[in-house]
Amino acid sequence: MKLSILDQSPVAEGMTAAEALRNTADLARKAEKWGYYRFWVSEHHDSASLAGTSPEVLIAHLGAHTKSIRLGSGGVMLPHYSPFKVAENFHILEALYPGRIDAGIGRAPGGMPRATLALSEGKPRRAERFPRQVDDLLRYIRFETIPEYAYGEAAAGPVTETFPPVWILGSGEASARLAAEKGLPYSFAHFINGEGGETFVKEYKKNFQPSINLTAPKHIVTVFALCADTEEKADYIASSLDLSLLSLGKGMALQGTPSPESAAAYSYTGFDRARMKENRERMIIGSPQKVKRELLDFAEAYEAEEIMICTIAYHHEDRLRSYALIKDMI
Repeated sequence: MKLSILDQSPVAEGMTAAEALRNTADLARKAEKWGYYRFWVSEHHDSASLAGTSPEVLIAHLGAHTKSIRLGSGGVMLPHYSPFKVAENFHILEALYPGRIDAGIGRAPGGMPRATLALSEGKPRRAERFPRQVDDLLRYIRFETIPEYAYGEAAAGPVTETFPPVWILGSGEASARLAAEKGLPYSFAHFINGEGGETFVKEYKKNFQPSINLTAPKHIVTVFALCADTEEKADYIASSLDLSLLSLGKGMALQGTPSPESAAAYSYTGFDRARMKENRERMIIGSPQKVKRELLDFAEAYEAEEIMICTIAYHHEDRLRSYALIKDMI
């Protein structure tokens, strides 16, 4: 089973965004050394807790600090942008790091409504255009023209000998259906939606239409995971993510990932504890033996040959230790 990483450049309370981005670069270098297969970075806007607002720019930086690990976006939120410009960005990356780039794209806003309006200069976001935008991006990525457009002869350069694969990212039925229809690889976000994923992936595989881009279905599943030397320590470290997700779900502003000490001091209601238990369905937390067992079971349930891990912790050293332990086991 291949193991990969999705990094959201988490910002801990008291940390600067610049430190978080340096931590992402440090993790990418170490992930390559440990043998992780891919390293994707995410897109989030108007967030004090996540520093990655521009995955293409961050990928370019990571490429300069690594040599072989695949790099990609998890993902670019296409409805905000022109497919032509997105294709240009990924052609630049492919020219710089040939054969190492993945263009992961999604439909989600990646932030609160005010950020969406800021990205579109106040215009309504039209997510219903996403399937057509995917078609346009695929043609631009392959250096094809779109003659039905008045500007369709424009070429999205630079021209390279290879072009990156386009992945559809999602957490529900619509994204799985779209990936199957377009004949594209699919990445399911179990860490966002812990219910129904196995069904969505099975439907993707069942309905997959071979295409010039991909002849057989291919999928990744991403899960929150945290491993420590003991289950008690893993639970203690993961309490930061527990409180983060709880706060976000209640619409509370965060100034970064809270410390485990802050999580321990928080006054939880019965509803809070029930919500945290529900959120744990999106996570694999524990000792090396427990995490190995649950990751293998998770991969079997999803019939996945590759699992992508997202780890959020207050201390960067705890994240590094977790990723090292997991790769050591599998």
